[in-house]
Amino acid sequence: MLEKIPLEAFRVFDAAARAMNFSRAGRELNITQAAVSRRIKGLEDHLGAALFARRGRNLALTADGERLFQRVRATLEYLEESLEPFRAGTGEIISIAASGSVSHLWLGQRLKDFGKESPGISVRLLTTDSPSELASETNDLVILYSTGEHPRWNLTLLMKEVLVPIASPDYLASRNLEPQALTSADIASLDLIDYERFNAHWISFRQWFGRIGNPLKGKLPRPRLSFSTYIMAVEAALRGEGIALGSLGLIEEHLRSGALITLGNDRVESGFGYYLGTPRFRALSPEAGQLHRHLLLGQQV
Repeated sequence: MLEKIPLEAFRVFDAAARAMNFSRAGRELNITQAAVSRRIKGLEDHLGAALFARRGRNLALTADGERLFQRVRATLEYLEESLEPFRAGTGEIISIAASGSVSHLWLGQRLKDFGKESPGISVRLLTTDSPSELASETNDLVILYSTGEHPRWNLTLLMKEVLVPIASPDYLASRNLEPQALTSADIASLDLIDYERFNAHWISFRQWFGRIGNPLKGKLPRPRLSFSTYIMAVEAALRGEGIALGSLGLIEEHLRSGALITLGNDRVESGFGYYLGTPRFRALSPEAGQLHRHLLLGQQV
């Protein structure tokens, strides 16, 4: 059916439905009121349905017209948004990719700060835990979980991965626990919150207890709660539901605010870290370079 309907008819219908007046719709589109009327009549004939109820000089959408208007308006808004990068004077849109936990815990606030400093630069954030999507060369910048080498990206360390048990003050107070006095055996006996390992290099509590200076012996504890993502585990700890593993660089804001507290004295460095990447085989745009410098500013490794 669509191939038989002039696409312009949908723009005319959209304008008429918004204005509820054929004359105003014609002025918006720079055509006559009669041309609007002909196009609407042609569209109704193609569809076999009345789109407007005409009561003298007043218009109202029929039920069919209302349904069509909602879909046409959504389609035109989507097309308008898709054409935004091609609009003269709008500048480049920078694409940056990061995992869900990095986006939520570390990157989001920094992008907000960058937007205030550089309001003329648009940024698109791709949040994904897929390694292939994270490292896709369609991105301008990437944040990768890595040891520092990648065939397609030049990597600069943002933060090493250092893992330590964390809990909220409310959880500790409810059990009368002194955070720094807790041993690994004490921690293992409490309400552990874990997450699924979708990467062989990720460390959950089972690996953590095996890598500390004095590894836990015997049967390793089973977590009380286990989530599909790391960020959900951190959020559960924030709510006071138990003890999660904290990656110190990612949760620095929660530690600084006191919303989370580190437990015991054991730390595990995984040998991995979070790296900011720029393309190896193409030049970085000036706008992407600005964001790159902003994200590196004040980095602590």
